[in-house]
Amino acid sequence: MEGGPGGDAFGAIPFLIDSGVNRDRDLVVVAQRGTLHSQPNLACPEMDRFNATAVGLPYDAPSTGRGLVRAAKQCRDRLAAEGNDLKAYNTTENAADFAALRKALGIKKWNVYGYSYGTDLGLTYLRRHPQGIRSLAIDSVVPPQIVSLPWAWDSAQEGINAVFAACEAQPACKSRYPHLSRTLTQQVRRLEANPLRLTVPPPGGGTPVKVVLDGGTLVNLLVSNGRLVPAVDVPAALYELADGNPERLARAQAAGATPSIGEFAHGLTHSVACAEWAPGFSKRDVLKAGRRAFPGWPDSVLAHAPQLPFEHDLCRVWNVPDRTAVQRVATRSNVPALIISGTFDAKTGASWGPYTGRTLPRSTAVLIPGIGHWVVPQNPCAASVLLSFLARPTAPDTGCVPGVEPEPFTIVP
Repeated sequence: MEGGPGGDAFGAIPFLIDSGVNRDRDLVVVAQRGTLHSQPNLACPEMDRFNATAVGLPYDAPSTGRGLVRAAKQCRDRLAAEGNDLKAYNTTENAADFAALRKALGIKKWNVYGYSYGTDLGLTYLRRHPQGIRSLAIDSVVPPQIVSLPWAWDSAQEGINAVFAACEAQPACKSRYPHLSRTLTQQVRRLEANPLRLTVPPPGGGTPVKVVLDGGTLVNLLVSNGRLVPAVDVPAALYELADGNPERLARAQAAGATPSIGEFAHGLTHSVACAEWAPGFSKRDVLKAGRRAFPGWPDSVLAHAPQLPFEHDLCRVWNVPDRTAVQRVATRSNVPALIISGTFDAKTGASWGPYTGRTLPRSTAVLIPGIGHWVVPQNPCAASVLLSFLARPTAPDTGCVPGVEPEPFTIVP
């Protein structure tokens, strides 16, 4: 079960194969409803094109929000005009697809693996359609009863603080990069007051791109969990920024200028987020959660949930009904479960794994030190635990976990 919501599940096949999950069993990979390779595909090229230009805009400026909402409305209007019923794209219906597929394939029992949003989906599937599920493995956990826009700040705080604590535990990193939390606060405040405007080549080279680095941009680069700035580079990047060298972060921001147009299903993202994550919490609630997580940061940064800026405004034009009454529910089950979390995960904080396990009495929760979002493809130990779980769901071999340590951080002289 792919993450996102809206990601391309088929793109994950190489990672899954490298992890060995199909070594002695069949692997079934499903393109979720609305995603690439499904019909219809709820891609939003309008939003992809806006996001490509947004790397050169202030992250949390009202004008940026208006541009994002305008692009979302253009996509929504087009999808609706094509006859798509966007209220049918939700986690309840998504889970029902998997239940129907198992029956159609004639599979009596299967193991279910999901990461990120795929854990929200997997837990919903287990709650609503437990028949035929031999085991559930969830990686980088999004608890359906908890996930919301304010929740994103809790996860960001947990993941970022874990990176800083790991640096503190490595003598070379502690010596070279002390006071990381204070340095981050200083840089968020400085950039928000005086954004940097630079022209830099993207990480892979090519035509230089105009980018803006403000406080919100810096935070979202850190929350991207290694996709843009690897965790091992974070202390060095912050100190380089403080010393007047923003190049590493600026190049990471420039990566967003060349998105894959039409590959990510923003239509599924916002149909789920606006029906299941945003309702019941106001903009004020998001700001309060941000202040609680990062006191001292500017309100203009804290007013936006990491990775989902201006979502309340976007949801007004996306216009799907509130589904929290049926979706914001804990899963209780005796089906064997494996819960894998990475301590550096700033998208889905590691503590939410064991939290979810409270209502899964036959679950094993594993924390992998030094790994961010989507653990199994990044860590051989996590992959071996998953394989042992598939072989013996009630007694996975977790013996390798105590030996895992975070990689050494990048030290720039």
